[in-house]
Amino acid sequence: MPTTIYLVRHGATELTAEDRFAGSSDVPLSDEGRRQVACLAERLKREKLDAAYASPLQRTMDTARTVVLAHGLKPIAEPGLREIDYGHWEGLRRSDVLCTFQAEYGAWQDDPFTIAPLGGESGVNVLNRALPTLRAIVERHRHRTVLLVSHKGTNRLLISSLLGLDPRAYRDRLEQSPAALSILEFTSEVRARLCLFNDTSHYAGGREVKHAR
Repeated sequence: MPTTIYLVRHGATELTAEDRFAGSSDVPLSDEGRRQVACLAERLKREKLDAAYASPLQRTMDTARTVVLAHGLKPIAEPGLREIDYGHWEGLRRSDVLCTFQAEYGAWQDDPFTIAPLGGESGVNVLNRALPTLRAIVERHRHRTVLLVSHKGTNRLLISSLLGLDPRAYRDRLEQSPAALSILEFTSEVRARLCLFNDTSHYAGGREVKHAR
């Protein structure tokens, strides 16, 4: 029996709607984000969840608390799951960063895995803390089902690493929508199968995609 990870991105925030960089900024869920998360909680309330972990920022912790309320669980804050720190881009609109830091932004766009904004983190930095964290959780909860709530960049880096994709292209090739659900099954700490990816049918009005066990 594999270990199952329900990998979730937090719900939307006001900075999400404004297309601002909010990696290490501790912002709350927006009204829309809370709606998205409530729909996810409804979707998962009949699933068997054995534990829950989340990045310690309030948008991730609040997402996890809402999802596991019906399960009687208390999410554990896990610093390794934090989002990329965007350094001096934090809080700025993407369009403003492109205008003000054009050369730096262009270099980061070409290789966000090894290049970081001034004062921020590269994808390598994030993966070096997030991947060992995920593997430790899998080891700790063998043959169980665990909710893990993190962020857009962190989730994409984890998935690209686990699937053996080119990490330099994680932003171009993978998406993570607010309150999206992805499901990973682990037969060991290093062998993962992606069973569901970036599904938002619980709030987008689409047909729910069932996880084939």
